[in-house]
Amino acid sequence: MANPFENPDGTYVVLVNSQGQHSLWPAHIDRPDGWTVALGENTRQACLDHIDRTWTDLMPRPVTAG
Repeated sequence: MANPFENPDGTYVVLVNSQGQHSLWPAHIDRPDGWTVALGENTRQACLDHIDRTWTDLMPRPVTAG
């Protein structure tokens, strides 16, 4: 079985969590709890380009209780 995270012809979304971390995610797989869609369905390359443009600080933001 092929890895759905590495399919160059697949459809993906970009997810972001509360710490500002980004993830390339196959569009057909349910997103994990705590992650929201930052960029809707698109090509793998478009999603990677979006991550490169928007996730410039790789340090996670602190999680605040509240």
